[in-house]
Amino acid sequence: MKDVGLWTISKVVLNHPHPCCPDRVEMLKQHRELSMFVRRTIETHEEARIKPSKTYQSFVAAAGSHHELSFIERDVRNYITGEVRNISEEDDAKEFGKGQLRMKEKNQNFFFELNLEADHYIKHVFWADARSRAAFEYFRDVVSFDTTYNTNRYNLVLGSFVGVNHHGQSTLLGCALMKNEDIQSFKWLFECWLHCM
Repeated sequence: MKDVGLWTISKVVLNHPHPCCPDRVEMLKQHRELSMFVRRTIETHEEARIKPSKTYQSFVAAAGSHHELSFIERDVRNYITGEVRNISEEDDAKEFGKGQLRMKEKNQNFFFELNLEADHYIKHVFWADARSRAAFEYFRDVVSFDTTYNTNRYNLVLGSFVGVNHHGQSTLLGCALMKNEDIQSFKWLFECWLHCM
């Protein structure tokens, strides 16, 4: 009844269009959990750089079947990105900055700018090595900037500045990592690019 904003139930169909599986109800999100043993094992595997899929398969092999586990592979991945990797993100940002400084010490033509969020986490970073900067001098007629990659462990957006050399081949002119793709991030990045080149 549209005029009064009420609904009238005229027909009820109680049969399911698909078979129910009450024996798999434990796999609903609210029933899944990672025990302390599983969490510690995931952390150990992550330190050893074992892929999450391999970690999950080790649990499946130990249990005899994935039906015997109280979690799914996505839970392993979520634990790694939500808990394990966040512990080391601050340390990794510091190490990344130290690595950039070492590159600068080795070659004065190496350029980088690092912008940290709360002095701990990477917000933006741009770098171009001496070869990229030299290539820009020759191949700056057309420069492409692409941010389609987002595959690193901290979900930072990878951007690349690319030119075309005299053989028609792509040549890397600079790289960037950004926490997000907002206007301020791009403004910061392009100012670094102009300052570098």
